[in-house]
Amino acid sequence: MELAVETEEMSLDELRAEIEDIDREIVELIARRTYVADSVAQVKADRGLPTTDEGQEERVMERAGRNAEQFDVDSNLVKAVFRLLIELNKVEQREKR
Repeated sequence: MELAVETEEMSLDELRAEIEDIDREIVELIARRTYVADSVAQVKADRGLPTTDEGQEERVMERAGRNAEQFDVDSNLVKAVFRLLIELNKVEQREKR
């Protein structure tokens, strides 16, 4: 019985390590997305375009929903994450103008 507990603990530790790796990748992707969004903001500023583009935001949300469905993830959860990312990018864009 003791061996089974050790095996379960090792498996749990391995799973937690995998989640830790995934979390790091998520943060890396958020940083990458933020960098590109900052570049978009600079182009908008250079061209005198408004910070907010509701049509683009809607396309991002639709794409997020489709991707969620493709990977069998809760669409509302994914869309909530993307809404937050978009809002954070908009706040940063406004602060830099």
